[in-house]
Amino acid sequence: MERFDTRRSLLVRLQDAASVTATDAAADWAEFVRVYSPHVLHWCRGCGLQESDARDVCQDVLVRFWKRSATFEYDPTRRFRSYLRQILTSALSGWSAARKSEMPAGGSGGLALLDSLPAREDLMERIEEAYDTELLAIAIDDVKARVKPHTWRAFEMVAMEGKPGSEAAADLGISLDSVYASRRNVQKMLSETVARLEGAAA
Repeated sequence: MERFDTRRSLLVRLQDAASVTATDAAADWAEFVRVYSPHVLHWCRGCGLQESDARDVCQDVLVRFWKRSATFEYDPTRRFRSYLRQILTSALSGWSAARKSEMPAGGSGGLALLDSLPAREDLMERIEEAYDTELLAIAIDDVKARVKPHTWRAFEMVAMEGKPGSEAAADLGISLDSVYASRRNVQKMLSETVARLEGAAA
């Protein structure tokens, strides 16, 4: 389906920036900022940066992240999250090097934390969590559009809302076996879709 082919993930869409309209590019940037800026900003604050500095660093990292994401070549034989880490590491390294050249001796202690491996790994984890959340949301949209409404609703009630299978069966007017079959099938479809989105073998 077209939605699946053209929206494998936000970051994959960014690679096509040169071929999209200005309106679409602006929409992708807005979505990119919505998904990732809270995580980068929270991390910057945790590094001890003042609010204005934290926002400057966040903006700089996101811009570098955005630009790098549009230039790398996607390799479907590798997991996409490895690209996330490469892009983010490059962004942080570039920002840190630029700030060091501008800082007087004995400058901000936040820079030392920005350079530290534990701090970098913490941000990597936050970015990957944001990526996983976005990826799952895309997979949900894709699978939901491909199954019958009662199949999705059965999965939603049992797997997402935690309701007993018997309650879902009664509400939907289907058998208990059908409820559990719906849950299994949708879970399998979600797993396969996420794998496809990441470029892993389905």
